[in-house]
Amino acid sequence: MKQPFILALLVLLLMLSGLLSLTIGSASLTVTDVWQALLGSQQNPLASTIVWQVRLPRLLCAMLVGAGLAIAGAVLQNASRNPLADPYLFGLMAGAGLGASIASILLPPHMLSLALAAFLGALFAVALVFLVCMGRQWRKIEMTLLAGVAVSFMLSAISSFILYFAEPFAANKVIFWLMGSLSRTDWGSVGLIAPAVSVLLLVALMLRRQLDALLLSDESAQTLGVNPTRLRFILLLLTALVTACIVAQCGGIAFVGLMIPHLVRYFVGVTAVPLLLGCTVFGALFLVWIDNLARSALLNQEIPLGIITSVLGSVFFLVIMRQRRSAA
Repeated sequence: MKQPFILALLVLLLMLSGLLSLTIGSASLTVTDVWQALLGSQQNPLASTIVWQVRLPRLLCAMLVGAGLAIAGAVLQNASRNPLADPYLFGLMAGAGLGASIASILLPPHMLSLALAAFLGALFAVALVFLVCMGRQWRKIEMTLLAGVAVSFMLSAISSFILYFAEPFAANKVIFWLMGSLSRTDWGSVGLIAPAVSVLLLVALMLRRQLDALLLSDESAQTLGVNPTRLRFILLLLTALVTACIVAQCGGIAFVGLMIPHLVRYFVGVTAVPLLLGCTVFGALFLVWIDNLARSALLNQEIPLGIITSVLGSVFFLVIMRQRRSAA
């Protein structure tokens, strides 16, 4: 009874948070204004325009991005048996950012071309990590973590080098975007991110037994009829797709995929189904409030989401490292 109750509570909190978030912004709207706009009332046309064209797509993007990064982190942690894995530390975010940076400077500003370039960059990062951790090195947590960090730094450095020689206005826009922001999101962003996150969640739920088997060992998984190499390849490909779509639209938002799965395991459960469902709801709830903080903490300014999540995530990362050291 504990798991369904916590999940139901998180869903209720997410619904209430979503309604309240639609009232937050430079234009003052009441809950009644928002509710009437959602129901299609034309008593306040300005409120309807603000809700449907600006705040609602941004809210849905925040939910999708938070859920997608949390699910990706949970999948990567289970697939690699690495409790410190997430799209940022695994190099996926830096690779997608590099591809998107190149596309945003060299190619016309088209959404699909940007997402495709980010996807190719994320795949390139995955290939580099695989290359470093070939063979039995994949099973060593320290090797996979260090390889992901090294790939992240290398690809981030290449991105910085490219931006340094780019046209100043374009470079400044890309730099702010790579820090993570939902200010550019619209209904097109929702249409791009939602299918990728949905496919990752559905496939991960379909492979729930195989994911749980991977937590034991590769040998145990093989005795249960699971092909660990093929399963990891499929899951990494899907997490690369989700990360690429998110980076292409919202930039780099770090550590969400690290923090949320650990919190969900503690409060909800460790097996695949409660973990994935919990990450979906808790990740969405987390990023909704991070976005609310980012756009309301400073007057007439917006803090990049990546700055806030990096501060929280770095502290969380150090706490996990300390716990692992104490347990060793």
